[in-house]
Amino acid sequence: MRHEYRDRGGMLRGWRERSGSRIDGRDRSGYLVGWYDPARDETRDRSGRLVGRGDLLASLVWNA
Repeated sequence: MRHEYRDRGGMLRGWRERSGSRIDGRDRSGYLVGWYDPARDETRDRSGRLVGRGDLLASLVWNA
């Protein structure tokens, strides 16, 4: 299932969608900006670096 992030004007900023056991965050071009691992409760950026605990994908997508 895909959940889109849109700004106030309705422009697509990015989306999140399940990919196996994790949830990927993508920018408006479809480029991976990071992922959330529900089993570990961790969000990581596109390089695999820990961003923080919990689901922080919205901030990664929004700031991409």
